[in-house]
Amino acid sequence: MTDRYAVVGNPVAHSKSPQIHAEFARQTGQDMVYEKLLAPLDGFAETVEAFRNHGGKGLNVTVPFKEQAFHLSTTLTARALDAASVNTLKFEGEQVIGDNTDGVGLVNDITRNLGFAILGKRVLLMGAGGAARGVMLPLLEQAPAQLILANRTVEKAEALVVHYLKKIEQGITVRSLTAVPYGNLIGPFDLVINATSASLKGELPPLPEHLFNPGALAYDMMYGTETTFMAWARAHGAATISDGLGMLVEQAAESFFLWRGVRPDTAPVMRMLRAA
Repeated sequence: MTDRYAVVGNPVAHSKSPQIHAEFARQTGQDMVYEKLLAPLDGFAETVEAFRNHGGKGLNVTVPFKEQAFHLSTTLTARALDAASVNTLKFEGEQVIGDNTDGVGLVNDITRNLGFAILGKRVLLMGAGGAARGVMLPLLEQAPAQLILANRTVEKAEALVVHYLKKIEQGITVRSLTAVPYGNLIGPFDLVINATSASLKGELPPLPEHLFNPGALAYDMMYGTETTFMAWARAHGAATISDGLGMLVEQAAESFFLWRGVRPDTAPVMRMLRAA
């Protein structure tokens, strides 16, 4: 019997996940189908339960349900616990296993696909919401020399820093982790990651002129268009500019591995999506 998977969100019509997982399944010879589920804003749990009752094996979870998926899970991976959100659900009997593959997806895209080593680099992460929290631990595990968290509301960034300083005490190697408001940012940086919602509105946080070191990478988690941040980075000396399409594909590959136990080749899928 063909196994069923889906992406659930609101909105969800724009999602590229069905294309991605269909290609992963074709590559690896997996007997599965992957759909889109539009859940009512007040009906996430009911949508998930109905999918399970009809034989669903797993779900990707997108906005605005990642926090609800966290609370719905009966078992959480370490990275889901750390991010306090879930983007992947796996159903095993009565168990609902919750995982968060966003951070590993980002790191894999940066280090493997873009060939950029984070080790020993000066890193700026813009934003302190769920997108930033979801990637903090995997970034820190790459042992940057310094990670600066910048946010319009500095108190929110400071709360995240306090949380992750405890992780550093447990053995993560990073020399410096601090939170600053945008007005206090002092460059240059080797890697700048935009995890804010500003790109959705065509806006840009206030950034200093000299933000990028020679050879710097500017990375926007948004994908599918040249964002305001990407255009600004191009004009202000970033050596490499990337959107988040690779992160999307890599986090999907990690979800696929959790569900099916095999790792797909992400490169041809990214080529296919870029071509489209």
